[in-house]
Amino acid sequence: MSKFIVALLLTVAAHTSVFAKETIQIDLSVLQKTSWTEREQKNAEIITDFVQNVMNNHNFDYVLERYNDSAYTQHNRNLPDKMTGLVGFLEEFVEDYPDYSYDVKHIYVDGDYVIFHSHATLNKDDRGNDQKGMNIIDTWRLENGRIVEHWDSIQALDGFMRFYSLISGGTIRNDNGVF
Repeated sequence: MSKFIVALLLTVAAHTSVFAKETIQIDLSVLQKTSWTEREQKNAEIITDFVQNVMNNHNFDYVLERYNDSAYTQHNRNLPDKMTGLVGFLEEFVEDYPDYSYDVKHIYVDGDYVIFHSHATLNKDDRGNDQKGMNIIDTWRLENGRIVEHWDSIQALDGFMRFYSLISGGTIRNDNGVF
């Protein structure tokens, strides 16, 4: 009987770990606008692929292989410059918060600028709860299909995220202006 219980517990643990790795999927087909030009659609596809892999899948090798370009300028003063800086920061971040996710609510495109309005959470249980996590507006600028600049605006939605923002917000990690 104890072998059965051990097998049952192992099965439950295996399924639990599989479910814990579930990721948010950005569904561009739902978020895209019919008014976008062909170039705007392509820019939205590039940013969607980038964000899905860097923010939700945490597939950093893919991001570095596909998007690592020395022209990437980071305007969030709390993040290191360049794509390698972003990936390095997020690699450490997801070690502490492996369930971090970025749920895109709206996508806006204006030529070479792509804007995502998203709900980011650190814990899987907080997904979908607009009282937890962060409200984030990210703007990327592309140039000839390459991501060359990023800006963001982040609003902490709960006490923990306000505290986290306060304690992590003082380190300036690049020399780029916020505008």
